Amino acid sequence: MAAAGKLSVVAIMVLIAAAISNSVSADPDPLQDVCVADLNNAVKMNGFACKASFSASDFFFAGLALPQPTNNLLGSTVTAANVMQIPGLNTLGVSMARIDFAPGGLNPPHTHPRATEIIFVLYGELDVGFITTANVLVPKTLKQGDIFTFPKGLVHFQINYQKGPAAAIAAFDSQNPGVQAIAATLFAATPPVSDSVLSKAFQISYQEVDAIKSKFGGKH
Repeated sequence: MAAAGKLSVVAIMVLIAAAISNSVSADPDPLQDVCVADLNNAVKMNGFACKASFSASDFFFAGLALPQPTNNLLGSTVTAANVMQIPGLNTLGVSMARIDFAPGGLNPPHTHPRATEIIFVLYGELDVGFITTANVLVPKTLKQGDIFTFPKGLVHFQINYQKGPAAAIAAFDSQNPGVQAIAATLFAATPPVSDSVLSKAFQISYQEVDAIKSKFGGKH
């Protein structure tokens, strides 16, 4: 009886561990070899419906090979390589991106609600960091060849303080990690977040809220 009781405890522990493991995985495990996303299918599900047929082109993307223009307000450009660009990633739980930085360029504070991110610096130097839920900043200066990880869901950023350009490759444990840039999310939402909410949250005046909204193309 004692041995049976111990076995029951072990079995319960194994089941709990399995449940925890499944609950924290970024994307569900695939149930077939491939499920190339049918991006035009109107059926809504957790992921995308599978195409009836596929080819090698569904698993290919050349968009990360070359630097992209960074002559914009932030001085950075993110080129995504997720399921929207590579339908073959559907159900596979991985994706990538390239981030190009002009001198002084910033990939502004943002979160990925569905993925942990790991970046590899292709060239240049970047100052990066993430912020814990206890409001602790975890910063690091990265040089060419360095790697850094941003935990799932935490606010993080990258900036190029140097006089030359920089670039990094990012990898995610989700086919579609999602991204919410903090400033744009709050000041360019549709319908707009009320001025009273933003004024009180940031302890700034309504005029300052409206000025910031105008920079992001948001409405009052």
